[in-house]
Amino acid sequence: MIKVSEKLKEQLHTLPELPGVYKMLDSLGNIIYIGKSKCLKKRVKSYFVNSPKWEKVNKLVLFIDNIEYEVTDTHLEARLLECELIKSIKPSFNSQMKHDKNYVYLKVNDFNNYNSLSIILDREDNCYGPFRRKHSIYDIIDSLKHIFPMEKTAEGFEFDYHILPIPLNRDTFEINRTALLELFSDNVNMEILTKQLESKMKEAASCYKFETASKYRDMMEGIKYLNNGIFRYDHMFFKDIVLKIPASTGYKLFFVSKGQIIHKEFFPILNSRQMNSFIKKSKKQKILLSHNFDDKAGMDFRDIIYSEILSLPKECILETI
Repeated sequence: MIKVSEKLKEQLHTLPELPGVYKMLDSLGNIIYIGKSKCLKKRVKSYFVNSPKWEKVNKLVLFIDNIEYEVTDTHLEARLLECELIKSIKPSFNSQMKHDKNYVYLKVNDFNNYNSLSIILDREDNCYGPFRRKHSIYDIIDSLKHIFPMEKTAEGFEFDYHILPIPLNRDTFEINRTALLELFSDNVNMEILTKQLESKMKEAASCYKFETASKYRDMMEGIKYLNNGIFRYDHMFFKDIVLKIPASTGYKLFFVSKGQIIHKEFFPILNSRQMNSFIKKSKKQKILLSHNFDDKAGMDFRDIIYSEILSLPKECILETI
């Protein structure tokens, strides 16, 4: 271990082997980093080894004067609490999840000659998202300009590649706009266009037009990114899910609706009567759920819940209501 104060040694020794959130504080009492772990003791101790995995840790440990922690029943709750604290405190050494106001939306524009798509910061009509990577969206917009105008057909989309983007008159703009609205409103259409771009890429490569092939490849990856960003929560929006997650002394139930945890409750012993009671109580709380949901901040919480659901064994996803 690297050299640490006696106070920190004692704190490291007393950390529990339980899930939770830890906070690193400097000598002025400022929280400079927040993290989470399935095992607090193991994770926090890893910061004080001689060869940390990340360069940021080498800088962070120089400022750590105190460690605080909060135990949670499950790793899911630790992840959600970490996200909540990072957004409210914005520690200097945390980089993810604290700048959600900078997340952006992709907008299908009204008529203009050159910009069928644009980036906006607030949700409005004919926009999709939000997306974290603003610069990636700019790159996608720039790449797609080379296949405009695009027209939706019964088989898919009709388009040609232009070395330089071409200006659109009002008629071609409206045809292109209709195609974009259909594209971004249906993940099946997104998959169709992805396959068409892949086919064009292979065709260009077979003719030794490798630069054109690389442009199609970039467009294909861009459409995949948009497809994932727009439609990744679909199955969570249309179903209410009950999660049964083991805790150290029992089970924790979570009622998930539209990507939000409506209700959660701990049970030392769980039987069918308690499960039915939990579901009934959760449905009542769902009726009272506010629809004033922060789209951008909520994106990070939804990603956490979504990834947790994907990682759980099937027996932990007990009910689809």
